Amino acid sequence: MKPKARMAAIAAPLLALGLAASPAQAQASTPAADKLPGCGPAFQLDQTNFAAKPRVTNRFFPLVPGTRWVLRGSVAGSEHRVVTTVTDLTKVIDGVKTVVLLDEDFDGDAVQEAELAFFAQDRDGTVWALGEYPEEYDADGSFAGAPSVWIVGLQHATTGIAMRAHPKVGTASYSQGRAPKVDFNDCGVVFANGLSTTVPADSYQGVLETDEWAPLDPAGGHQRKFYAPGVGLVRVEPVGGDNPEILVLDSVERLSAAELRAARAHALDLDAHGRVVSPRVYGKTPPAE
Repeated sequence: MKPKARMAAIAAPLLALGLAASPAQAQASTPAADKLPGCGPAFQLDQTNFAAKPRVTNRFFPLVPGTRWVLRGSVAGSEHRVVTTVTDLTKVIDGVKTVVLLDEDFDGDAVQEAELAFFAQDRDGTVWALGEYPEEYDADGSFAGAPSVWIVGLQHATTGIAMRAHPKVGTASYSQGRAPKVDFNDCGVVFANGLSTTVPADSYQGVLETDEWAPLDPAGGHQRKFYAPGVGLVRVEPVGGDNPEILVLDSVERLSAAELRAARAHALDLDAHGRVVSPRVYGKTPPAE
Protein backbone atom coordinates (compact mmCIF):
# COMPACT_ATOMS: atom_id res chain seq x y z
CA MET A 1 0.00 0.00 0.00
CA LYS A 2 1.42 3.33 -1.07
CA PRO A 3 1.08 6.73 0.61
CA LYS A 4 -1.80 8.62 -1.03
CA ALA A 5 -3.52 11.80 0.41
CA ARG A 6 -3.62 15.32 1.77
CA MET A 7 -3.74 15.69 5.55
CA ALA A 8 -6.80 17.90 5.21
CA ALA A 9 -8.60 15.08 3.40
CA ILE A 10 -8.40 12.67 6.35
CA ALA A 11 -11.24 13.97 8.52
CA ALA A 12 -14.14 13.87 6.06
CA PRO A 13 -13.65 10.30 4.77
CA LEU A 14 -13.17 9.04 8.33
CA LEU A 15 -16.38 10.70 9.48
CA ALA A 16 -18.19 9.32 6.46
CA LEU A 17 -17.12 5.86 7.58
CA GLY A 18 -18.22 6.60 11.13
CA LEU A 19 -14.62 6.57 12.36
CA ALA A 20 -12.59 9.20 14.17
CA ALA A 21 -8.90 9.33 14.96
CA SER A 22 -8.04 9.34 18.65
CA PRO A 23 -6.50 12.51 20.13
CA ALA A 24 -3.17 10.68 20.37
CA GLN A 25 -3.31 9.90 16.67
CA ALA A 26 -4.25 13.42 15.69
CA GLN A 27 -1.39 14.85 17.73
CA ALA A 28 1.13 12.33 16.41
CA SER A 29 0.20 13.05 12.79
CA THR A 30 0.79 16.81 12.77
CA PRO A 31 4.57 17.14 12.01
CA ALA A 32 5.29 17.98 8.37
CA ALA A 33 6.17 14.91 6.32
CA ASP A 34 8.88 16.81 4.45
CA LYS A 35 10.90 17.11 7.68
CA LEU A 36 11.32 13.36 7.95
CA PRO A 37 14.67 11.77 7.06
CA GLY A 38 15.37 10.16 3.71
CA CYS A 39 15.50 6.45 3.06
CA GLY A 40 18.34 4.36 4.49
CA PRO A 41 20.82 2.20 2.56
CA ALA A 42 19.98 -1.02 0.74
CA PHE A 43 20.22 -4.20 2.81
CA GLN A 44 21.82 -7.53 2.00
CA LEU A 45 20.39 -10.73 3.47
CA ASP A 46 22.40 -12.88 5.88
CA GLN A 47 20.87 -16.26 5.09
CA THR A 48 22.53 -17.82 8.15
CA ASN A 49 20.46 -15.55 10.44
CA PHE A 50 17.15 -17.21 9.52
CA ALA A 51 15.64 -20.42 10.87
CA ALA A 52 15.02 -23.39 8.58
CA LYS A 53 11.32 -23.29 9.54
CA PRO A 54 9.94 -19.75 9.19
CA ARG A 55 7.98 -18.26 12.08
CA VAL A 56 7.02 -14.58 12.25
CA THR A 57 6.28 -13.70 15.87
CA ASN A 58 7.16 -9.99 15.97
CA ARG A 59 4.58 -8.43 18.33
CA PHE A 60 3.65 -5.67 15.86
CA PHE A 61 3.80 -7.90 12.76
CA PRO A 62 2.68 -11.41 13.78
CA LEU A 63 2.02 -13.78 10.88
CA VAL A 64 0.28 -16.86 12.26
CA PRO A 65 -0.89 -19.25 9.52
CA GLY A 66 -4.67 -19.27 9.29
CA THR A 67 -5.11 -15.62 10.32
CA ARG A 68 -7.17 -13.30 8.14
CA TRP A 69 -7.49 -9.51 8.41
CA VAL A 70 -10.15 -7.47 6.62
CA LEU A 71 -9.49 -3.73 6.31
CA ARG A 72 -12.11 -1.38 4.88
CA GLY A 73 -12.02 2.22 3.79
CA SER A 74 -11.61 4.29 0.66
CA VAL A 75 -9.15 5.26 -2.05
CA ALA A 76 -9.78 8.71 -3.51
CA GLY A 77 -13.34 8.45 -2.18
CA SER A 78 -14.06 5.02 -3.70
CA GLU A 79 -15.03 2.11 -1.43
CA HIS A 80 -12.06 -0.12 -0.76
CA ARG A 81 -11.45 -3.46 0.99
CA VAL A 82 -8.22 -5.37 1.58
CA VAL A 83 -8.31 -9.01 2.69
CA THR A 84 -4.99 -10.47 3.89
CA THR A 85 -4.55 -14.14 4.75
CA VAL A 86 -1.52 -15.85 6.24
CA THR A 87 -1.35 -19.17 4.42
CA ASP A 88 0.37 -22.30 5.70
CA LEU A 89 2.65 -22.27 2.64
CA THR A 90 6.34 -21.44 2.49
CA LYS A 91 8.54 -20.35 -0.41
CA VAL A 92 12.31 -20.09 -0.67
CA ILE A 93 13.48 -16.63 -1.78
CA ASP A 94 17.21 -15.98 -2.19
CA GLY A 95 18.05 -18.89 0.08
CA VAL A 96 15.59 -17.91 2.84
CA LYS A 97 12.39 -19.84 3.53
CA THR A 98 9.54 -17.32 3.79
CA VAL A 99 5.95 -17.20 5.00
CA VAL A 100 3.47 -16.71 2.13
CA LEU A 101 0.73 -14.08 2.45
CA LEU A 102 -2.28 -13.88 0.15
CA ASP A 103 -3.46 -10.30 -0.27
CA GLU A 104 -6.65 -9.39 -2.17
CA ASP A 105 -7.63 -5.82 -2.98
CA PHE A 106 -11.29 -5.07 -3.79
CA ASP A 107 -12.99 -2.00 -5.22
CA GLY A 108 -16.54 -2.62 -4.06
CA ASP A 109 -17.14 -6.29 -4.85
CA ALA A 110 -14.69 -6.43 -7.76
CA VAL A 111 -11.17 -7.71 -7.13
CA GLN A 112 -8.56 -5.29 -8.49
CA GLU A 113 -5.43 -7.12 -7.42
CA ALA A 114 -4.42 -10.44 -5.91
CA GLU A 115 -0.92 -10.68 -4.55
CA LEU A 116 1.47 -13.11 -2.95
CA ALA A 117 3.91 -11.45 -0.54
CA PHE A 118 6.88 -13.09 1.18
CA PHE A 119 8.19 -12.36 4.67
CA ALA A 120 10.76 -13.88 7.02
CA GLN A 121 11.82 -13.06 10.55
CA ASP A 122 15.49 -13.26 11.45
CA ARG A 123 16.85 -14.66 14.70
CA ASP A 124 16.96 -11.14 16.17
CA GLY A 125 13.23 -10.54 15.59
CA THR A 126 13.32 -8.21 12.59
CA VAL A 127 10.78 -9.01 9.86
CA TRP A 128 12.04 -8.72 6.29
CA ALA A 129 10.16 -8.33 2.99
CA LEU A 130 11.56 -10.56 0.25
CA GLY A 131 9.29 -9.83 -2.68
CA GLU A 132 5.82 -9.68 -4.17
CA TYR A 133 3.90 -11.26 -7.03
CA PRO A 134 0.87 -8.99 -7.70
CA GLU A 135 -1.69 -9.76 -10.40
CA GLU A 136 -3.96 -7.00 -11.71
CA TYR A 137 -7.51 -7.50 -13.04
CA ASP A 138 -9.90 -5.62 -15.32
CA ALA A 139 -13.35 -4.54 -14.16
CA ASP A 140 -14.84 -7.79 -15.49
CA GLY A 141 -12.43 -9.84 -13.39
CA SER A 142 -10.19 -10.92 -16.27
CA PHE A 143 -6.41 -11.04 -15.82
CA ALA A 144 -4.78 -7.77 -16.94
CA GLY A 145 -1.12 -8.47 -16.16
CA ALA A 146 1.56 -8.60 -13.48
CA PRO A 147 3.84 -5.64 -14.23
CA SER A 148 5.19 -5.06 -10.70
CA VAL A 149 6.78 -8.38 -9.73
CA TRP A 150 9.91 -8.13 -7.61
CA ILE A 151 11.90 -10.88 -5.94
CA VAL A 152 14.97 -10.37 -3.76
CA GLY A 153 18.11 -11.67 -5.48
CA LEU A 154 16.73 -11.20 -9.00
CA GLN A 155 17.14 -8.14 -11.27
CA HIS A 156 19.08 -6.32 -8.53
CA ALA A 157 16.13 -6.34 -6.10
CA THR A 158 17.16 -6.03 -2.45
CA THR A 159 15.36 -6.85 0.78
CA GLY A 160 13.84 -4.34 3.19
CA ILE A 161 12.53 -4.14 6.74
CA ALA A 162 8.82 -4.77 7.21
CA MET A 163 9.06 -4.30 10.98
CA ARG A 164 11.99 -3.67 13.30
CA ALA A 165 12.59 -6.15 16.11
CA HIS A 166 12.36 -3.37 18.69
CA PRO A 167 10.84 -0.31 16.98
CA LYS A 168 11.74 2.93 18.73
CA VAL A 169 11.12 6.56 17.90
CA GLY A 170 14.32 8.33 16.89
CA THR A 171 15.90 5.38 15.10
CA ALA A 172 17.03 5.82 11.50
CA SER A 173 14.73 5.49 8.53
CA TYR A 174 15.05 2.23 6.62
CA SER A 175 14.55 0.71 3.20
CA GLN A 176 11.47 -1.49 2.86
CA GLY A 177 12.83 -3.03 -0.31
CA ARG A 178 14.18 -1.93 -3.68
CA ALA A 179 13.56 -3.25 -7.17
CA PRO A 180 14.92 -0.90 -9.85
CA LYS A 181 13.38 -2.83 -12.76
CA VAL A 182 9.86 -1.98 -11.55
CA ASP A 183 10.69 1.37 -9.87
CA PHE A 184 9.92 -0.02 -6.42
CA ASN A 185 11.73 1.83 -3.64
CA ASP A 186 9.79 2.20 -0.38
CA CYS A 187 11.00 3.72 2.87
CA GLY A 188 9.84 3.72 6.48
CA VAL A 189 10.59 5.23 9.85
CA VAL A 190 9.21 4.67 13.35
CA PHE A 191 7.08 7.76 13.96
CA ALA A 192 5.33 7.32 17.35
CA ASN A 193 4.50 4.65 19.90
CA GLY A 194 2.30 4.13 22.94
CA LEU A 195 -0.81 5.36 21.08
CA SER A 196 -4.42 4.23 21.40
CA THR A 197 -6.94 3.78 18.62
CA THR A 198 -10.45 2.46 18.09
CA VAL A 199 -11.48 0.77 14.84
CA PRO A 200 -14.51 -1.41 14.02
CA ALA A 201 -12.62 -4.57 15.04
CA ASP A 202 -11.71 -3.37 18.56
CA SER A 203 -9.96 -0.74 20.67
CA TYR A 204 -6.19 -1.06 21.02
CA GLN A 205 -3.53 0.31 23.36
CA GLY A 206 0.25 0.51 22.97
CA VAL A 207 -0.10 1.13 19.24
CA LEU A 208 2.96 1.78 17.07
CA GLU A 209 2.84 4.36 14.25
CA THR A 210 5.18 4.27 11.26
CA ASP A 211 5.56 6.73 8.41
CA GLU A 212 6.11 5.27 4.93
CA TRP A 213 6.83 6.87 1.57
CA ALA A 214 8.17 6.16 -1.91
CA PRO A 215 10.97 8.57 -2.94
CA LEU A 216 10.35 7.79 -6.62
CA ASP A 217 6.70 8.85 -6.24
CA PRO A 218 6.66 12.24 -4.49
CA ALA A 219 3.09 12.85 -5.68
CA GLY A 220 2.03 9.79 -3.70
CA GLY A 221 2.65 11.52 -0.39
CA HIS A 222 3.13 9.54 2.83
CA GLN A 223 1.20 6.87 4.69
CA ARG A 224 0.91 6.59 8.44
CA LYS A 225 0.36 2.99 9.50
CA PHE A 226 -0.78 1.96 12.96
CA TYR A 227 0.16 -1.46 14.37
CA ALA A 228 -1.45 -2.96 17.47
CA PRO A 229 0.60 -5.38 19.59
CA GLY A 230 -0.37 -8.99 18.99
CA VAL A 231 -2.60 -7.99 16.05
CA GLY A 232 -0.67 -6.12 13.37
CA LEU A 233 -1.91 -3.41 11.03
CA VAL A 234 -5.15 -1.78 12.25
CA ARG A 235 -5.25 1.63 10.54
CA VAL A 236 -3.80 3.44 7.49
CA GLU A 237 -4.00 7.22 7.08
CA PRO A 238 -2.68 9.45 4.27
CA VAL A 239 -0.51 12.54 4.57
CA GLY A 240 -0.26 14.38 1.24
CA GLY A 241 -0.63 12.71 -2.13
CA ASP A 242 -2.99 12.61 -5.08
CA ASN A 243 -5.16 9.57 -4.24
CA PRO A 244 -5.87 9.41 -0.49
CA GLU A 245 -6.11 5.90 0.93
CA ILE A 246 -7.79 5.31 4.28
CA LEU A 247 -8.19 1.87 5.82
CA VAL A 248 -9.30 0.58 9.21
CA LEU A 249 -9.38 -2.97 10.55
CA ASP A 250 -12.91 -4.32 10.26
CA SER A 251 -12.21 -7.86 11.51
CA VAL A 252 -9.45 -10.32 12.34
CA GLU A 253 -10.22 -14.02 12.57
CA ARG A 254 -8.84 -17.52 12.64
CA LEU A 255 -9.82 -19.55 9.59
CA SER A 256 -11.46 -22.93 9.74
CA ALA A 257 -9.61 -25.89 8.27
CA ALA A 258 -11.76 -25.69 5.13
CA GLU A 259 -11.15 -21.94 4.74
CA LEU A 260 -7.41 -22.40 5.15
CA ARG A 261 -7.43 -25.14 2.47
CA ALA A 262 -9.26 -22.77 0.11
CA ALA A 263 -6.73 -19.98 0.76
CA ARG A 264 -3.87 -22.41 0.21
CA ALA A 265 -5.37 -23.58 -3.10
CA HIS A 266 -5.84 -19.99 -4.28
CA ALA A 267 -2.26 -19.09 -3.35
CA LEU A 268 -0.88 -22.17 -5.12
CA ASP A 269 -2.85 -21.24 -8.26
CA LEU A 270 -1.35 -17.73 -8.18
CA ASP A 271 2.10 -19.19 -7.58
CA ALA A 272 1.81 -21.52 -10.59
CA HIS A 273 0.37 -18.78 -12.80
CA GLY A 274 3.17 -16.43 -11.77
CA ARG A 275 5.85 -18.79 -13.01
CA VAL A 276 4.13 -18.76 -16.43
CA VAL A 277 3.36 -15.03 -16.56
CA SER A 278 6.77 -13.90 -15.26
CA PRO A 279 9.27 -16.52 -16.47
CA ARG A 280 12.34 -14.28 -16.17
CA VAL A 281 11.66 -13.28 -12.56
CA TYR A 282 9.00 -15.25 -10.71
CA GLY A 283 9.60 -18.26 -12.91
CA LYS A 284 13.11 -18.53 -11.43
CA THR A 285 11.74 -19.16 -7.93
CA PRO A 286 10.93 -22.65 -6.62
CA PRO A 287 7.24 -23.50 -6.18
CA ALA A 288 5.53 -22.60 -2.92
CA GLU A 289 4.91 -25.64 -0.74
